Amino acid sequence: MGISVQAVFKQFGDFQALNNVSVDIKSGGLVALLGPSGSGKSTLLRSIAGLETPDSGRIFLTGEDATDRSVQDRNIGFVFQHYALFKHMTVRDNIGFGMRIRKRPEAKIRQRADELLDLVQLSGLGERYPSQLSGGQRQRVALARALAVEPKVLLLDEPFGALDAKVRKDLRAWLRRLHDEVHVTTVFVTHDQEEAMEVADEIVVMNKGKIEQVGTPAEVYDQPASAFVMSFIGPVNVLPSSSRIFQDTGFDSGHPEMFLRPHDIVVELEPNSTTVPARVKRVIHLGWEIQAELALDDGQEMVAHITRERFDELKLEAKQRVHLRPKTAKSFPLYYSI
Repeated sequence: MGISVQAVFKQFGDFQALNNVSVDIKSGGLVALLGPSGSGKSTLLRSIAGLETPDSGRIFLTGEDATDRSVQDRNIGFVFQHYALFKHMTVRDNIGFGMRIRKRPEAKIRQRADELLDLVQLSGLGERYPSQLSGGQRQRVALARALAVEPKVLLLDEPFGALDAKVRKDLRAWLRRLHDEVHVTTVFVTHDQEEAMEVADEIVVMNKGKIEQVGTPAEVYDQPASAFVMSFIGPVNVLPSSSRIFQDTGFDSGHPEMFLRPHDIVVELEPNSTTVPARVKRVIHLGWEIQAELALDDGQEMVAHITRERFDELKLEAKQRVHLRPKTAKSFPLYYSI
């Protein structure tokens, strides 16, 4: 087992940051800690790193109890959101810094730095300074520096949060490829659902200091364990179960609210026995799909996502009369908002 967190509690004053958190992360896995601000994901990451000490509970790294070990003794690579590179050092010296502290031979440091420069696709830039690099390049240097000491575990705290959307998306794909090459057990914190879905093998969904669900991207999206998970991962319409779209189409959950994904709404131009009437309020072009804002006759509003091909068939426009039916919907015994 790569990482095992067992019944960890952590409190800051009156704030319960971690509340009986237990999770196992397989050796060689790439796992995302996903949740809103204040959910406990960064505190959990920092506890694994040794930067925070749990009030109670144990943390095991590669099968050994590391709860009371210092940061230096855990053999962990840590990457922060804002790079934390040494401005007065070259890229090569930044990468070799951890090895130099450990008094590795200079020839070994240079060889390892060259290997990592090639691995992170920055060959030829070793003599530059951080100020001469783009944000994405600096973050790759930070990752190379963390990998230089050959850590057992790599921890990343919102590593792409300070970058613009295009660079962030490029680095996601790059991180996935990098992990497939080095196979270091990797845990990264993010509040970006798309980032977690795209990069991780497994997602740990956190809320209010607790773990709501652990699963693959497909599992947490298609089989959410709670109302929170469904409402946090991916777009969703939350409607009263008494709404006509459920009552008139045979969806009866027995719970007060129903959850309906925008892509699970079928839009038709003609009514039938399985549809309810609605009116188009607004049409938004998102590029690869179309978002239609809709209002039912009972006043309930919702959003539907349709393909461009289907949109071309329907030719939707504001104020148009349409007819809707849900393909599927979910309900949960208890719902609390994020």
